[in-house]
Amino acid sequence: MQSSLSRIATWLVAFLVGAVYGLAGTIAHSFRLGWFPLGLVLAVIGSAALLAAVRLLTGDRWSALAAGLGMIAATIAFSGRGPGGSVIVAQTDLAVVWTVAVPILVVIAVAWPSRLRPVAGDTGSGSDLD
Repeated sequence: MQSSLSRIATWLVAFLVGAVYGLAGTIAHSFRLGWFPLGLVLAVIGSAALLAAVRLLTGDRWSALAAGLGMIAATIAFSGRGPGGSVIVAQTDLAVVWTVAVPILVVIAVAWPSRLRPVAGDTGSGSDLD
């Protein structure tokens, strides 16, 4: 019972951390340093790093998926019109890139193989996979 409870707690924490990263990326993605979209680049790098860290540290696809769903939920929630009609994030080319980049990062993190398999016929001696 404890292991299933700890897994659910891990998924919940991963979802919440992903939501924080999604919120930060959604707000910061539009920052430009001259012509360079610094906010978008940092948001994508930070989100990819979070997903990779969750996947590598937990070894669980479901935790990475929970973090990714948190990112996606925050992006969707804060990209639209608010209840009072105000818009937090304007619909620009950078917003479209950010909106598409988040699900792509999640798919890559979740679909990445758990471990590398040796090539058929390799005896394992002198292999970099050991």
